[in-house]
Amino acid sequence: MKNYLPSDWQTVTFANKFDDNHWVFPPIVDLCARLREPGHQAHGTLASEGLAARKNGILHIVLPPDTDPILQNGSLLKGLREKAMQDGGVYLHILGALTDGLNGEQPANLAGLKQGGAIAVTNANCGFANDMVMLRTLEYAATFGLKVFFYPDEPSLSKGGVAHEGYIASFHGLQGIPWLAETVALSKQLLMVEETGISAHFSQITCRTSVELIRWAKSRGLPITCDVAMHQLHLTDDDIEGYDASAYVLPPLRSNTDQKALIAGLKDGTIDAICSHHEPLSSSAKQAPFGEAIPGISNFDTFVALGVKLVNDGILTADELVQKICLNPAKIAGIHDYQAIGGAIVIDPTVSWVVGSDTMYSKGKNTPFSGQTLTGRVVETSF
Repeated sequence: MKNYLPSDWQTVTFANKFDDNHWVFPPIVDLCARLREPGHQAHGTLASEGLAARKNGILHIVLPPDTDPILQNGSLLKGLREKAMQDGGVYLHILGALTDGLNGEQPANLAGLKQGGAIAVTNANCGFANDMVMLRTLEYAATFGLKVFFYPDEPSLSKGGVAHEGYIASFHGLQGIPWLAETVALSKQLLMVEETGISAHFSQITCRTSVELIRWAKSRGLPITCDVAMHQLHLTDDDIEGYDASAYVLPPLRSNTDQKALIAGLKDGTIDAICSHHEPLSSSAKQAPFGEAIPGISNFDTFVALGVKLVNDGILTADELVQKICLNPAKIAGIHDYQAIGGAIVIDPTVSWVVGSDTMYSKGKNTPFSGQTLTGRVVETSF
């Protein structure tokens, strides 16, 4: 086996023997996945999505707070983490709500969330009532030493949009979301990070200018990191051709130019990590017309194969892939005892398989890769 574990990693024993074609990785740490529980069990549960994650080597999952109920009560977090391990066999790392009810008007009980074990706070995909509320809320988070996760989006520019604003959306008569919706929000958030001194992570950036802004902010020494969703590295707005609702996701798939910039940012280190942005949906969720369907892609089952493709395409080396999906995300999520609870996974980067309902563990079968032949899968996990 080709061992890509850090030199000081604990000894790991596997049930089976593998040849030199296999890779040994640390467990994957996913910086954004929605497991649909609590509140949306028709789409997925901690049991179903935990199984899918574990089978695909994803043992650590960062969960946003926009569940039902919203994760703003610190006393609820321990029970949810325990249920995730009991039902799904995964370690849950929870983001608490930055504002009460995610309404963007009043701070949530950040002291209680920190005491309850929230690794960071976020307003998820919800906006703020105004810039002063955002500034004061970030200052409040800074007093507790809490990291803030941002999902950059300016609602006044993106509201009602369902696809990247460009030729494809225009040709299909779909309301577009301009790249400015992301970069206007990102610019403002970066300046507030500089003003307040908070540590911040920017999740799921999608466009060229965002990469440039992150690169600029890092050059100024701002305490920031960022990630990109795996599907943004492999798909563009061309993939919604023919109103394919399986490719309907928010933030939207961007242009080829944006994708090239994301790949360049991944290679040069501007982008620290790759997340799944896993959003399982029931079979009926994608049956409506494109703009009326529910956005989201089920990504746990394709995540490793798409990572292997990045290596096969010469975008990353296997060592760099380990950094982007395992080690850097662990640092971002504050998993300081990662080695003690980590284990390892074995990947066969040569096995080919066809994406379909019978080869996916997730309850959600909503993927634009359905019917495609991918290469690479996890074949064993050791805790």
